[in-house]
Amino acid sequence: MGKASPRCRGTATRVLQLVLTSLVLLDLHGEGLASGLMERTQQVYVGTDGRGLRVLHFDASSTMLTMGATVVDVSKPRWLVQHPSLPLVYAAIDGDGQEGSVRAYALDRLSGSLTFINEVPSGGAGSTHLWLDAASGTLLVANFGAGSVSSIPILRDGSLGVRVSTIKATGSGPHRRQASPHAHGALIDPSGRFALVSDMGADRVFVYGFDRVTHALRPDDAVPPRSLAVAAGSGPRRCVFGHDGRFVYVLNELSADVLTLRWDAAQGRLTPLRSQPISSDDFQGVKSASEMALSKDGRYLYVTDRGEHTVVVFVVDPETGELRLLQRLPSGGAAPWAFDIDMSGQWMLVANQRSNRINLFRIDVATGLLTDTGRMLESPGPISIAFTR
Repeated sequence: MGKASPRCRGTATRVLQLVLTSLVLLDLHGEGLASGLMERTQQVYVGTDGRGLRVLHFDASSTMLTMGATVVDVSKPRWLVQHPSLPLVYAAIDGDGQEGSVRAYALDRLSGSLTFINEVPSGGAGSTHLWLDAASGTLLVANFGAGSVSSIPILRDGSLGVRVSTIKATGSGPHRRQASPHAHGALIDPSGRFALVSDMGADRVFVYGFDRVTHALRPDDAVPPRSLAVAAGSGPRRCVFGHDGRFVYVLNELSADVLTLRWDAAQGRLTPLRSQPISSDDFQGVKSASEMALSKDGRYLYVTDRGEHTVVVFVVDPETGELRLLQRLPSGGAAPWAFDIDMSGQWMLVANQRSNRINLFRIDVATGLLTDTGRMLESPGPISIAFTR
């Protein structure tokens, strides 16, 4: 995939060492102040459509939301993930029709400011989603425009290595938005042997081999990759594994439903079980599911629906994987594009893209039910949102 020059790698390493050292010194000299503020306030990053990456401050004790500065002036930061142990974050940058990229930043936990470390081309246009495999130190990036997925190693110091592999899918669907493949999400299975890629354009969930030692994705031994075809025109957008890894949930954007699959970890195969709609029975508008995530304990599945402007909650049956509708409530704005749940599992922030608004919901961890707190914050075109961990 090409080699990074020793000079570029050396510069990135020196910058990273200086930044991390300064952050450690800040913690040592301002330990009381820093720890007190960090206990009360969480930093949240909001990616906007053309207005850069902004930091939001959330005080859980008062439920106050405060918008901070634009910390990175970049167009369309589509996804953000945090390093599992170092104060670093990684962002998927769309590319605006050109090849996208993945960027590494050092995180100041007190102010929320980000310092650029290095950047690696993503291997395709429209970089839209990241998955970090902590066990191997690998980032997967789904490239929507190119219909491809790439793997990028994370080096020991947390900076990004050279892209190792890229696989481009084939296929199409009947919808006007399905003329070609559009990879929309990627993740590694619990065994670490397979990568699942939800492709909205191809109407398939592709399964590729994955090597945690080499960080490489691979089709299966020179034969077509394992894949599962969903109903024509469904448009798979995201996949998540259930709590024990036996089931996979696929969020279909165009048909606005969640497909429950059984996962055969030995063979890397998916078997469809049942489909659950997310829109109400009488909804007549354009369907457009956007995001989903499980609760910390895996008992509840949360989904946002841009068509009906709602957040939907399902109860997960731990034995069968079946979903049961628990709650459907307004998202607090128009077109809920993304959401994230904080580490406590008690708070959800929803990015309502069309109404330029971030809304705060309280989660009852015992029942899974959501309550709109009424707290909101104006933000131009939010398309991604992530709590720091």
